[in-house]
Amino acid sequence: QVQLVESGGGLVQAGDSLRLSCAASGRTFSTYVMGWFRQAPGQEREFVAFINWSGSRTYYGASVQGRFTISRDNAKNTVYLQMSSLRPEDTAVYYCAAGQSTGWAILPGQYDYWGQGTQVTVSS
Repeated sequence: QVQLVESGGGLVQAGDSLRLSCAASGRTFSTYVMGWFRQAPGQEREFVAFINWSGSRTYYGASVQGRFTISRDNAKNTVYLQMSSLRPEDTAVYYCAAGQSTGWAILPGQYDYWGQGTQVTVSS
């Protein structure tokens, strides 16, 4: 069982940066792949970023490639999402997720545990 708690969301202006954190409970955090997803009102949950258990492999959604960076600190049981050059279309609730996929996990169904989400609002 893994419990995830996101933090770091807020209201920013276009072009600003923001870092989200996701703290995980449990002693097996380092065995999970981690992902970030986002969901805007009336839209489906969208894949944002993936990181494997060691942090050696990452993958990003096309809309955030080059602007967002995912990282993890297994000693702190925490995964981060550094967001730069934010745009109004990045406005959404951001969720972190944990799973035990052996490959690239970019679909919500590949994750077993979810946080409650944190709101990010980017004004123009």
